[in-house]
Amino acid sequence: MGNIVISTDRSGWPKLVEFPLPAKALLTMVILTMAVALVGALGQIAVHDIIPTFFAEEGVAAKSTGEVVASPHQETGEGSIGRGDLFDMEPSETKAAKPFYEEQQFVWTLKWTHIHLFGMSMIFIFVGAITVFLNLSVRARTWLIVMPFLGVLIDTSGVWLKGYISPAFFWLHLPGGMLFGTIFLFVSFRALWEMWFHSPDVS
Repeated sequence: MGNIVISTDRSGWPKLVEFPLPAKALLTMVILTMAVALVGALGQIAVHDIIPTFFAEEGVAAKSTGEVVASPHQETGEGSIGRGDLFDMEPSETKAAKPFYEEQQFVWTLKWTHIHLFGMSMIFIFVGAITVFLNLSVRARTWLIVMPFLGVLIDTSGVWLKGYISPAFFWLHLPGGMLFGTIFLFVSFRALWEMWFHSPDVS
């Protein structure tokens, strides 16, 4: 059996600019729909976490006086403050009596992790599929495919680390989110440009 030669030459490999109109329309709608979904997720983070954490005076006051402040992901009764959970991940005294897998924080974090990983991974599977056909080098496309998944893993690890080691690990959300957000923006704009505004090479 002869040796298998893998060529890195892109001759014969389809480019986005060469896609038929229905394929371009499909990819464009996928990109726009995912963009709207990510904007919605960003809005939820701002309203649900960032604003209550940094701008809710009653939450800050309660935290400074040592009162128990309920996270928004916890099921609380009437009168709960509802402060954002970016820093409010410290274990309470009532959790010590339960096994860790029954703690409300563990259950919520595990649930958030698998939903987040499935949802974000599906987005970047589609983004990766689009990236494969970008008119870029093999190395550039490979990094563009891998990096957003690393960003999602960094973002997810921040939830566990801030809950069980230190609230300071909240800041891992910034590099993680910026990594996959930047790649999404670059691939989206690059793909739309190649499909609709870039003329194919004339040979």
